[in-house]
Order: sequence, then C-alpha cells, then structure tokens
Amino acid sequence: MRVRYRSYDGFSLSPVLVLIIVNLLFFIITAIVPALRSSLSLLPVAFLSQPWTILTSMFVHAGFGHILANMFTLYFFGRALLGLVGQGRFLIVYFVGGLLASICYIVFTLMGGILGIAFLGSPFTPVVGASGAVFAIAGALVAMMPRLPVIIFPIPIPMRLWIAVIGMFVIFSIFGIFNVLPIAWQAHLGGLIVGLIAGFIFRRRERYRFF
Repeated sequence: MRVRYRSYDGFSLSPVLVLIIVNLLFFIITAIVPALRSSLSLLPVAFLSQPWTILTSMFVHAGFGHILANMFTLYFFGRALLGLVGQGRFLIVYFVGGLLASICYIVFTLMGGILGIAFLGSPFTPVVGASGAVFAIAGALVAMMPRLPVIIFPIPIPMRLWIAVIGMFVIFSIFGIFNVLPIAWQAHLGGLIVGLIAGFIFRRRERYRFF
C-alpha cells in the first residue's frame, strides 16, 4: 500500500487554519454587528441583487454550536485532505464545493417555491455556514480513503470513513427535510457531490492505492 502524504505542521499557518481564522473573524464581526448577517447571508429570492452572498454566506454562522461543529470537522478532515493533495487542490475542493453547495440551495429552494414542494425548501429562507464546503472536503476523503477508520463523536466505536460521512449526510438530510432542525441538506448534497468527484479524479490521476 502506497500513499503520498505531505506533512503539515499543525501549528503552521496552513490553508486549513487560515480558513478557520477567517470564519472565526466573520463570526465575531457578525456577533458585534448583527445587521451585517442579513447582507452576507444567501437568500435565494434576493440572489440577483446580492450576488456576493454566494461566497460570503460560506463564512457566516448562525451560532456558536454551528461554527464549532463546522470548524472542528474542517480541522480534522481538512488536514487529512491537505496532506494528500496539497494546498492548491485542497482550496479548489473547498471553494468549488462551497459555491456549488450555494447553487444547489438556490436551485432546490426555487423549485420548491415554484412547484409547491415543501421538502425542497423555501426560497425565502436564508442560508449560512461552511458545511457545504466541509462536506466537499469529507467527500473527497471518502473517494480517496473510504476504509479509513474514524471515530465520530459521540459514538466511541471506530467506523469506516465512508460510513461515517454518508451516515452523517443521510441523518442531517432527514432532519432538514422533516424540519427537525434548520439544516440546509440541499447545500450538503452539492458539496458532497463536488468532493466525491474531485476525490475520484485525484485518486485516478495519482495512480496510488488508497485504503
């Protein structure tokens, strides 16, 4: 078994830590000036008049628990993917995944509004968060190292990475579809698709055997 792995010092200013710092800065700023959140959040019906929100919404979070979960996942999955593919490819997966996540949210909710299908979502509901980009990172790892053993809190039993990531996606989607929690499953889907495609491309081009 051969795996190319670039080692990154956990205390260096890697792209993962830069993204976490930027997200935290946005969180602090929007907490101090709450009025900014509405102009940075992605609202599908207002997208044409606020096109920048397709990007800025990726750095805004709804609360402490929201940003904590996203940044915790980004740190561990992000460092793993960064070590495998390098800075350029990592950033491409992150931002393309985040952008497609926003596009998926716009498309699904607009369809829901036009067709009157409730589970597709409402175009009048704003969305924020980095989870679409984080799912892209996780999806790329799944494609490259599907059998990697991981532990997902609060389950103390190691499980294969693909089971953990797909399981989280399915559970979060069910919660979002049935309005148990305000989760944008549409964005998660877009990010996950980008990550899976990118991971398979990386795996095929590098011609390494991943586990």
